[in-house]
Amino acid sequence: MKQKGIMLNTTGIDIDRSIDEIGDEHIGTSHETPLREDAFEMDDELKMELIEKHFKDIMHVLGLDLTDDSLKGTPRRVAKMFVQEVFSGLDPKNKPEIKLFENKYKYSEMLVEKDITFFSHCEHHFVPIYGKAHVAYISNGNVIGLSKINRIVQYFAKRPQVQERLTMQIGNELKEILGTDDVAVVIDAHHMCVSSRGVKDVNSKTVTSFYSGKFDKDDSTRKEFMQYVTMQ
Repeated sequence: MKQKGIMLNTTGIDIDRSIDEIGDEHIGTSHETPLREDAFEMDDELKMELIEKHFKDIMHVLGLDLTDDSLKGTPRRVAKMFVQEVFSGLDPKNKPEIKLFENKYKYSEMLVEKDITFFSHCEHHFVPIYGKAHVAYISNGNVIGLSKINRIVQYFAKRPQVQERLTMQIGNELKEILGTDDVAVVIDAHHMCVSSRGVKDVNSKTVTSFYSGKFDKDDSTRKEFMQYVTMQ
């Protein structure tokens, strides 16, 4: 089954090189989020306790005064944020439950959910990626509630990510849920690892795409989708 989209750029990169040698090169190694086999054996409370301890150590190394009223609660706050919020999409138990509905209206045109705001984190520096996702599908007999499309985007965004992988994970998940190849995803995002550090370019954005089925094979279908995406 043919899929078209922007793929992870690993060509020519030796992943065995040292971290210092790789530097700021954009490296991706997997279409799936890299997770250890024992990733979910530890419960959330223990994860937060350990993260709190280690983040306290980081703050201490940086020279911060952990007895200060403003800082002493920070390690716990960061631990809760990591586990319960910004990286909650790592845990399959947080995957949204999706119920399919029969397409009783017999609507045969594309359905587009655009300008879905998402916040993620770059897995290379753990700083925010934020932007808009635009999603479309053509029903082959079933539909899902509109809010569920947003929830799918949020679920995969709430983990350390690279934008290419995020785009493909959303597209493949929708294909599987809806039982159709006719899916398109475009993501337009800002990367804080580009704007707040490194090159410090505050104006650039990154666009990635996933096209499958009619969106891949039919130029007019893809063009129609992009017209909706750019429509004000």
